[in-house]
Amino acid sequence: MDKKKRGEAVRFLFHFKSIRNSMLFSFTLVVVLALLIFLLFSLNYTEETVLDNSKDYTKQLVEQVNSNIDSYISYMESISQMVTDHSDVVDYLFGDGSTGESLKLRLLEQFKTVLDTREDIYNIAVIADNGKMVLNRGVATLNPSGDIPNKPWYLNTIKANGAAVVSGSHVQNAFKDKYQWVVTLSKGLINPATNKIEGIFFIDLNYSAIKSLCEKIELGNKGYMFILDKDGSIIYHPQQQLLNSGLKVEAIDRVLAQENGSFITDEGNGSKLYTVSTSRETGWTIAGVSYIGELIKNKDEMQIFYLVIASGLFALVMILAVVLSKEITKPIKDLKDSMKEVERGNFQNAAFVSKGENEVASLGKSFNIMTGKIQNLMEENVREQKEKRKSELKVLQSQINPHFLYNTLDSIIWMSEGGKNREVVQMTSSLAKLLRQSISNEDEIVTIAKELGYTREYLTIQKMRYRDQLEFEIDVPARIQRKSIVKLVIQPIVENAIYHGIKYKETKGMIYITGEMTKEKIILCIRDNGVGMEQEVLDHVLENKRPDEVSNKVGVYNVHNRLQLYYGKEYGLAYESTPGIGTSVYVTIPNDEMEEDAYDEE
Repeated sequence: MDKKKRGEAVRFLFHFKSIRNSMLFSFTLVVVLALLIFLLFSLNYTEETVLDNSKDYTKQLVEQVNSNIDSYISYMESISQMVTDHSDVVDYLFGDGSTGESLKLRLLEQFKTVLDTREDIYNIAVIADNGKMVLNRGVATLNPSGDIPNKPWYLNTIKANGAAVVSGSHVQNAFKDKYQWVVTLSKGLINPATNKIEGIFFIDLNYSAIKSLCEKIELGNKGYMFILDKDGSIIYHPQQQLLNSGLKVEAIDRVLAQENGSFITDEGNGSKLYTVSTSRETGWTIAGVSYIGELIKNKDEMQIFYLVIASGLFALVMILAVVLSKEITKPIKDLKDSMKEVERGNFQNAAFVSKGENEVASLGKSFNIMTGKIQNLMEENVREQKEKRKSELKVLQSQINPHFLYNTLDSIIWMSEGGKNREVVQMTSSLAKLLRQSISNEDEIVTIAKELGYTREYLTIQKMRYRDQLEFEIDVPARIQRKSIVKLVIQPIVENAIYHGIKYKETKGMIYITGEMTKEKIILCIRDNGVGMEQEVLDHVLENKRPDEVSNKVGVYNVHNRLQLYYGKEYGLAYESTPGIGTSVYVTIPNDEMEEDAYDEE
């Protein structure tokens, strides 16, 4: 079985052998495969090279940020050390109080100097357990509901036993009416008398200072940096609100486990490179996040050389293949074009002519014989269908004329019995015109103008019969009236509207005939204000029922059937009706824009 499949594959690859294309195809296949292998290896090598270079570059940036943060925190620690080691602080907080006010003023002056020279420091304060404190410039007051002793940053400071502690980012609510997003650097203050921590010193650093150190570095259009403390809590993240709401997820566990180095998260088009560096000063972890798609976008520049070489070689091979195969494939193309002509129904230009005696020429001869037979069968079928349609139309015509004649004569008899001789003469004259048109042997197709004239005569008769109970209005543009339509379409619809809609109406009946035309269709609307039809009757109005089932609806069924026989299933009649309001009948026929206006408007 496997051997058979391999044989079929070989025959498929070299199926042009009979027309001397085996060597050309084999050569092209070998060259294309060689070029593909060359491109795959070169592009893969280029991508890896670009990615490695990007990793090194990103590592340098992250380490630079780490170094800047260490320097910044070290500087802030030196400020804190300068304050906490000053004798004035210890004397004021833990002294006997004899010089308290003067010491406090000197401390406030120092704090003021720090705050005035460093915009990145929001607050600076010392607070002792005995209630003594120095806050900012001396104008700040503690928030009574701040609950400082239970804050995480305060508890961590006490645990540090005098060492400096840097908190994560948080809202500082220690001061009344001040709620600022800060990073707090704090140290415990030791009372020399007891050698215990009985107070704290803290500096609130503007959160934006840390933020600016991270945002100075660009890691592509979408890249960013974030900072974690030792416990994995976020100190800074540009999208911290998304993280807090769960709309964004970071690989925090992997970042903490990495400590220093890099790793890639595979997320399809959003694959990211995490570059991690841990601070020696603070223990913070700085992570740079770069999107792989942005890092390797510059690989295109390195790949141009390979692509140019491959494209040049491929172009040469393809030119050679096109030139050599053109004459070989030309007969096949000609045969395909002939088949397309047959597909479009054009048998006149479908004959295939080919020189030589190869397989394509033999196939073309068979194709010519087949298309000839198909054309003969189609012509015979068209003739049969045409004759069948004529017979059906004659049957439909015979169904319509007696029905109409009966109703019209009934009207004449009714008026004659009433002694209305003048009206009888007028109605008889109109009837004669109608009969002459309906039983004439002229073509089944007439102008819409003539069809409307025929209908107008009928409506005139009915208006005379119903007197003031019937009015009609015909408003069809002249350009529509010059178009053609199947004979005896509108009058049966009007007759149906009178006998099944207006006849049972207590007030005056009205029939409107209008028309509109689009590029593809002509739509005539026959609308009455009769009693209308229930939905159950409306659903079956165009079905082929017997007259005793749905009264005289057989007339409109015949009209609908004739229209579809002549124009196609997408044309014909459509009904809309509301009980108590009236009925609208839409006659839809195609608009032959090439049709000459050969008829004068009636």
